[in-house]
Amino acid sequence: MSDDRPVPILMYHSVARLPNAATHDLSVAPDAFARQMEVLGERGFTPLTTAQLAAAWRSPGGPLPDRPVLITFDDGYEGVHRHALPVLARHGFASTLFVSTGWLRGEHDTGGGLDLMLDWDQVRELAAAGTEIGGHSHTHPELDQLGDEELRTELARCRDIVADELGAPPASFAYPYGYSSRRVRGRVREAGFAQSLAVGNRLARRAQGPYALRRVTVRRSTGDEEFERLVEGRAITRTFARDHALTKGYAVVRRARQVRRKAIRSRV
Repeated sequence: MSDDRPVPILMYHSVARLPNAATHDLSVAPDAFARQMEVLGERGFTPLTTAQLAAAWRSPGGPLPDRPVLITFDDGYEGVHRHALPVLARHGFASTLFVSTGWLRGEHDTGGGLDLMLDWDQVRELAAAGTEIGGHSHTHPELDQLGDEELRTELARCRDIVADELGAPPASFAYPYGYSSRRVRGRVREAGFAQSLAVGNRLARRAQGPYALRRVTVRRSTGDEEFERLVEGRAITRTFARDHALTKGYAVVRRARQVRRKAIRSRV
């Protein structure tokens, strides 16, 4: 029988002392990040990569450590290398970085990055230190709002660039903005990704399936006590009540947009 315990998957973005306005709320101060990693160590958590968790849940009787946790980073901000990597290395913690390939510095850069982004040498250093590198699209659009051709291009460009730069295609994916749909999940699977993460601000469970695993958001405003509650799975629904309400409201807006676009396409 497989291990069905819920697992906290922490979602970080920028780790920065002075983030800009675009990333401020979703950034974490370096000192706060260091304290949070100390909490994980003190409480006996074992960080896994996304691929490791998914592999354990796919295998009957797949073993998990006593207190599994995932540390994930979205987009590809330079502070993950500058500030997070030394802390992760000190603790020997695994993590997963989901990169928007068109936002990273280098020949593929589309200029869309919201702050100082990683370059590919830094991504390779993170990978060499044990960080799993996953995909996060090429230009970070709302994937469920794209037509099929655009959607396939976003996924294929991301997959192929990571493969070219690192020597192997990414196995894991995270949806930009956390949004997906049955169609998007199907295209992610067709593109060769074996598992993917949403947001949802709930603990991840095996029953969610490998293409809709939930995460909890760590923000600049997340205090020490709140962080401890998140990783222990306590009061998560209350903590993110406003987020859940906003997500439901915006889901209605997105569905309306999709219906309108389908109607327009059917008349063309």
